[in-house]
Amino acid sequence: MDNLNTHFPGAITETFGENKGKRMLSRIEFHHTPKHASWLNIAEIEINAMDIECRGKRFKSFKDLENNVMAWQKRRNKKKTKIKWTFTRENADLKLSKYYTT
Repeated sequence: MDNLNTHFPGAITETFGENKGKRMLSRIEFHHTPKHASWLNIAEIEINAMDIECRGKRFKSFKDLENNVMAWQKRRNKKKTKIKWTFTRENADLKLSKYYTT
């Protein structure tokens, strides 16, 4: 998981209450990525792009799905698709400052 404030034990107990939260947390093991793990963002962006570009298609079988995903990947790689980062540190500070602890 990334380090979003909802990905911590306190968020679970706050959302579900002390008793249910503790029961849920007893079954969860958190593994956080480093704070500067931009690879996770890239993976999420790629999955979202694939979802958008392939949405609405029906697949006859798992193999058909697999072939379509591979074709999508080849097209994307051939075009050398890049990710243009537009969310700056300043944007993050404005948007997320209410979650920062001082």
